[in-house]
Amino acid sequence: MNVTQNVEQAARIFPDKPAIIFEDREITYGQLDSQAGRLADTMQKKGVKQGDRVALYLPNIPEFVVCYIASLKIGAVAVSVNPMLKSAELKYLLNDSGSVMLCTVGELLVNVNREDYPDLQHVLVCEGDAKGNPTIDTWVADASESVKAVDLDREETAVILYTSGTTGFPKGATLTHGNVVSNSYTAAHHAGFTADDRMSLFLPLFHVFGQNFIMNGTFNSCATLVLFRRFVPEDVLKAFQNHRVTMSFAVPTIFINLLNMDLSAYDLSSIRYDFSAAATMPEEISKKWKEKFGRTIHEGYGLTESSPFACYNHDYFHKFGSIGTPCENIEIKIMDEFDSEVAAGEWGEICIKGPGVMKGYWNKPEETAKALRNGWLHSGDIGKKDEDGYVYIVDRVKDMINAAGFKIWPAEVEHYLYQHPAIKELAVYGIPHPEKGEAVCASIVLKDGETATSDEIVAYCRENMAAYKVPSKVEFVEELPKSATGKILKRTLRDEAEPKAG
Repeated sequence: MNVTQNVEQAARIFPDKPAIIFEDREITYGQLDSQAGRLADTMQKKGVKQGDRVALYLPNIPEFVVCYIASLKIGAVAVSVNPMLKSAELKYLLNDSGSVMLCTVGELLVNVNREDYPDLQHVLVCEGDAKGNPTIDTWVADASESVKAVDLDREETAVILYTSGTTGFPKGATLTHGNVVSNSYTAAHHAGFTADDRMSLFLPLFHVFGQNFIMNGTFNSCATLVLFRRFVPEDVLKAFQNHRVTMSFAVPTIFINLLNMDLSAYDLSSIRYDFSAAATMPEEISKKWKEKFGRTIHEGYGLTESSPFACYNHDYFHKFGSIGTPCENIEIKIMDEFDSEVAAGEWGEICIKGPGVMKGYWNKPEETAKALRNGWLHSGDIGKKDEDGYVYIVDRVKDMINAAGFKIWPAEVEHYLYQHPAIKELAVYGIPHPEKGEAVCASIVLKDGETATSDEIVAYCRENMAAYKVPSKVEFVEELPKSATGKILKRTLRDEAEPKAG
């Protein structure tokens, strides 16, 4: 088994079909497999071998895909690195993974200090000024394209994807070839990918959602990937129109932005499917999207540690507000603090078992044992199941607010606030309070042309929820801090609020 056998198969069946469309470039499946094979040949000649780690410190460009496929073809392990990371963060990831090769671009070389990485042997530059380092073009030029994917046991490590690390250093989730292949098939099956589809990918390739669900799911289906460096609304919408994108993948913050844009200038009639993941979709946003565009926003749920796809809303029946039912071959249970399953309707921790669950955290046995207790991946998310088996995510354990002994889930408060006509986007989180321990704070972005006051928002909340859930502080901001995947960074908001609270 090898993840990249999907690309090799597509190259045999559809050699002239576009595998990737990117800016002014079109790369066929035949070209993609040939380039990856040539790069793999040179990597082997340079001493990169099965099991070695190859770090991909790259933005969303086709060369990311080529380096990824080449690494996995020879049985090396692809280590995904967020291109926003700076020198100290890069040093930790390269040394923790023991990477022997780094693939990057010229503009990121400023963060690469060769003397900091004792295991690193090669730096390959894929775009821009190489500053004396070898380039991917030179490594590919005179190499043989005959290198084919080595057949590996399904338990062999394919990739290491580092989690964001809410506390301490990031942990490397180790995913096997079996994990990735299984999850790619699951994505294609549930979402209904076909060879005729064109999938958008502006979410980061270093992230598990973009890498496994979208990229590998696309190649598994012999479909076409319409790739973007980043989400620039006008550029993305023009490309949707020009390249007749059929399947759109985003995160809630992007759907919120699109809802508040005038899209009448674009022909988006080719889009047949919308999908959201990586963060909880507010129910009100999902309903407004359906009303405006006539399409359901399908939702998925999972973690880096589950490759990620574990739950889907859904093949047969969609329930607003739910993340759906477990995907094929996946089990989900809601557990209490003693790791016992709770009854339907009761809250607990979402726990996952199935072929997508990671091998463990790279070189971290204690954290692995804690996360994979009793054969179940403990997600750290609080949720519940209804009588039909549909799962509802309440919030992250770490985001729960404890105000004078009352447990408050930010997502519940956000659900009501999203119904307010003036609110475009918001985040609810806890801030220190000298008497209650914590108090509820809401940071709000208003829609263009709308106005509201803190008193009005508080009064609105008092009409819709229990008094202890009502924000004691409301602040209006121009924008909310977000990660590269579009998740709102509540940790940043809390950190900024603490000095004010003190």
